[in-house]
Amino acid sequence: MKITKVQAFLLSYPFEQPIHLGYFGGDRTILKRDAMLIRVETDLGLVGYAPGQPTEAAKLAVDQTIGPFLSGRTCADPDALRILFLQGPGSKQDLAKIYCFVEIALYDVLGKALGVPVSELLGGRVRDHIRLYGSAGMYMPPEKYAGEAAAVAELGFLAYKMRPALGPEKDLETVRLMRQAVGPTFDLMVDAHTWWRMGDKSYDKPTVEMLAKEMGDLDITWLEEPLPPDDHEAYRQLKDAGHVPIASGEHEPNDLRYLDLILTGSVDYVQMDIVCQGGYNSARRILPDIARSELRFAFHSWGTALEVVAAAHFGICWPQTVVEWLEYPVYSTPKLQTMYPFPLAAEILKEPLQIERGELIVSRQPGLGVEIDETVVDRYPWIHGPWSTFTSHSPRKTFAVTGDHTVLFAEH
Repeated sequence: MKITKVQAFLLSYPFEQPIHLGYFGGDRTILKRDAMLIRVETDLGLVGYAPGQPTEAAKLAVDQTIGPFLSGRTCADPDALRILFLQGPGSKQDLAKIYCFVEIALYDVLGKALGVPVSELLGGRVRDHIRLYGSAGMYMPPEKYAGEAAAVAELGFLAYKMRPALGPEKDLETVRLMRQAVGPTFDLMVDAHTWWRMGDKSYDKPTVEMLAKEMGDLDITWLEEPLPPDDHEAYRQLKDAGHVPIASGEHEPNDLRYLDLILTGSVDYVQMDIVCQGGYNSARRILPDIARSELRFAFHSWGTALEVVAAAHFGICWPQTVVEWLEYPVYSTPKLQTMYPFPLAAEILKEPLQIERGELIVSRQPGLGVEIDETVVDRYPWIHGPWSTFTSHSPRKTFAVTGDHTVLFAEH
């Protein structure tokens, strides 16, 4: 089976009006949501798909380097093709990362050719399901977070993750109200990704430690990125204090930094985004060290349903004691108003994912086991520019958020 064409489609869902959200020390503006769809054709008529990093630089890399490299090659061993690419045009780290999400489409089409699911090509599944947490909660009054947590629980999810940014006292009040709303057994995750993006009002280490202790007393499942993510020593000290489980990883730039995070015991939960951080290849390298260190793994997933299912195929190759959670973004729908709508996320698949009792049931059909609705390419044309920006009040600076989650922020 030979590869005949590789395409990268950039997609955008624009909001009717920009969403303006105030937080402690700044403002955030959300203009749109973006996605990328990778399509790989073969001479057998089979097509493989993958989610991609929705940036113009990534599309350029696919169009000019990765696509030409793969075209005409036999798709029988994705690992061998990757090694050839890394020895040639993929010697640069950024290009290698982009190749690794394109590679997901190679696994998809090879699975279809062999009649097996992608999970069997990644080592073999040990279960058919993976636990989901409903992820939403963005910069709103404490009582609204509590109401949203209860609504996500009513949808059948086993956990809810939110993003606090209201100042230390209100952040703590928010978690107290959420715990009251969902009861003692429902899992709550706190993604503190804004605490170090507030300029002069960014929380200092004593404040973070105080909040960690108080939120730990409220039995949250983890506190995510409460400090600048490149300061592993600060994370280790906070983890060693024992107040609350600590999570981080989505901003790690490479495998060596992941190993430092893991082997120094800086977190309890290691997180990774397969689209932005090296695909299945990097995940396969770091998971054995996570298991040996008796840590837990949790996917970061902030895109479409295709990204969710691509991650799930790898996750189910490990027991739940190692790969415990998969993030499921809960976008607004007519039934539930959350942070904002992103219909493209679900519409990229012809059929919805199978979710039962808060767990994703991973299909045993060949490849990724889903059908792609290619009409999204025409229905959601690309819009140039960042999808979101942060503006700190003091000092006055604006930072763009790109489709590459490993970038902390880029001055805009």
